Amino acid sequence: MSALRLLAFSYLAAASVFTLTGAVQSHPEFLRDFSARADRLSDRFAQKVLDPALERLRRHDVALLDSLDHRHQPVVRLAIRPLIPGEERLLVTRPSAPVAPRTLAPADSLMAESDFAPSGIIEILPDLPDDLPEPPEPKLAAPRMPRAPAPDIRIAKSPENRAPQKQAAPAWRIPEPPLPDAPSGPRAMAASMRLKAGLSQDMLNNFDLFLYVSKAASGPLAQRMYVFKKTPGNTLTLAYDWAASTGREKSETNARGRPSFTATPAGYYQLDPERMYRRYRSYSWDQPMPNAMFFNWERRGLQTGLAIHAASGKNIAKLGTRNSAGCIHLSPENAEVLQTLIRANYRGQVPRFAYNTATRTMSNKGALMHGRDGNLRMADGYRVLILIEDYGGKDMVAALF
Repeated sequence: MSALRLLAFSYLAAASVFTLTGAVQSHPEFLRDFSARADRLSDRFAQKVLDPALERLRRHDVALLDSLDHRHQPVVRLAIRPLIPGEERLLVTRPSAPVAPRTLAPADSLMAESDFAPSGIIEILPDLPDDLPEPPEPKLAAPRMPRAPAPDIRIAKSPENRAPQKQAAPAWRIPEPPLPDAPSGPRAMAASMRLKAGLSQDMLNNFDLFLYVSKAASGPLAQRMYVFKKTPGNTLTLAYDWAASTGREKSETNARGRPSFTATPAGYYQLDPERMYRRYRSYSWDQPMPNAMFFNWERRGLQTGLAIHAASGKNIAKLGTRNSAGCIHLSPENAEVLQTLIRANYRGQVPRFAYNTATRTMSNKGALMHGRDGNLRMADGYRVLILIEDYGGKDMVAALF
């Protein structure tokens, strides 16, 4: 082949490739159609040619293996000569060994070989004569007395060590408010004034129980919870004045080794009706949380772990100071009273707080959600509003005296 002809063929091949590439770039559907047609062609080839050929090959292998298995097996053929007229055919049988006689043992012997003892011999005595005198009636040597009951022995406790007995109240009865643990006249009045100043008319109309908590480190109102009931006329009446503990307000490491800032954020909160527990244990801090009532507050798409619950262990003696990981601590008795009161009396429709879809965070600034018609958006919950403030009340209480 001359160099000129080789050069011509190379030029034609390059031109064909270039043309094909341009056509594919201009019309990508050609490549997709070509791929689809190639797939269909390969499937049809497999169904029509490849699969039948493989099946025939498999049958051929099976037939070959079967022929090899039967080729070396010996075949035995027995030919029986036909009988001659008048001839009898005798069958030779081998006599079997004689069977030795077996003597059956008596019943007692059979029983003796087992785990039971042999039966005893019963002697039948003759009948008694008819003229035998009647035997006297048997009498007890001593009358049978009933067994004396075991003595009831109780160890008396000394008066100074005797624990006071607490009478259990019925499950349906709401406990009466305990006596305040400190005089709360001016302090309660200051808390009531502070609470009313922070409530909107919508809040006052749609909630029936209000919990005011001061997270301040010092002051007359500091580290206490004030429980107000709404009476007719939207009047707030103090029901309870309790010592509490809020967050320690410092950076710490929890029980799982993760850094955490133990703060109780100020703001407005509702209770989560699906997360109220008589017994609960914190996973992050590995601490018990009796009578826990969690807040219905979503932050960055996650439900908060903040709750109101009973203090336990050494934390009970520290009520009235900042001593929690962020929750609100109460004494065990007061936490039980509060949860029982709320569960029994305050379930109903409540307004929802505003929600920011961009940050996936629920407002804790007091903003309520309204519909396009201007009405409040309501949801099932507890008609209880919690207001937490960093306010000690020194100036207000001093002005009330």
